[in-house]
Amino acid sequence: MFGVHNFSAIVNPPQACILAVSAAEKVVIPSDNGFKVSNIMNVTLSSDHRVVDGAVAAQWGQEFRKYIENPE
Repeated sequence: MFGVHNFSAIVNPPQACILAVSAAEKVVIPSDNGFKVSNIMNVTLSSDHRVVDGAVAAQWGQEFRKYIENPE
């Protein structure tokens, strides 16, 4: 909403995790036939490691990425 492209959110007790989602921006990226314009956004998951193991949070992030990149 405010054009923020990257930030990290702070976990507030009793939360275990919080997801920070940035604004999407159009970026030119290379493709098979030259270049194309894609919408890119940054997503950061902050987690309390006393509650959530870092490896579990990373697995969640991988699954989240799959759903965001291919929602169908």
